[in-house]
This record gives sequence, structure tokens and C-alpha cells, in this order.
Amino acid sequence: MTDPNDLPAERQPIDDVPTITCARCNGEWDLSYELDELQVGNQAVEQFALDHKRHTGHFPDDVVPWIVTCTQCPDGEEYLSDRPSKRWARTHARHTGHRVMVHHQSLDESLTIEPSDTHS
Repeated sequence: MTDPNDLPAERQPIDDVPTITCARCNGEWDLSYELDELQVGNQAVEQFALDHKRHTGHFPDDVVPWIVTCTQCPDGEEYLSDRPSKRWARTHARHTGHRVMVHHQSLDESLTIEPSDTHS
């Protein structure tokens, strides 16, 4: 039997696989699948969170999305980081002429993206 320590670093078994919990589902998952099968590397937590939301309708514990909502139409999205949420808001405002709100618990108040902010 081969000693795992004799393997090259990229082939050594991972012994500190991150885990995700969800109180609503009363479950805990390690991210071996995301790391080994999907090979998403540093994006494993994000990939699991997005898949969990897609299949259960909610995010796992400790995952707080950036929520983007249009003030004039029912359009909106949820993202796990600020950059894509702000990009969606600017793009929607630019193409529709609608005001868009960006919400996240890290913000003291929601960001407002006005259509006029996107014409530069």
C-alpha cells in the first residue's frame, strides 16, 4: 500500500475538507464532491451554496446573499458577492431605466442604483 505522504502534493488526500451546515434541513455536508468531482477549488463553498438554494429554496447557514431588486418591476437576483450584484443592478438600470436597490447585511443602508448613474 502506498503511503499518502509519498504522493505528490496535488494527489495527497485532503484531510481538512470544509463542511457546510443547514439548520433548516438539519444537515451537514462536507465539500468533497465539489472539490473532487466538480473540481471547483476555492469556489466550493459558493458552488454548494448556490446548488443548495437552487434545490431547496434557501441558502445554508452563514451564507448571506446580496439581494438586488428592481423598484418598478418584479425582476431581481441574489448573488454571493458584491461585484456581480452591482453589475446586475447597473445593467438592469441601464437597459430598463428603472431604479434598482442592492441589499446586504454588511451595508448600513441599501445602495440605490439610478438609471442616470449608468450613462457614463
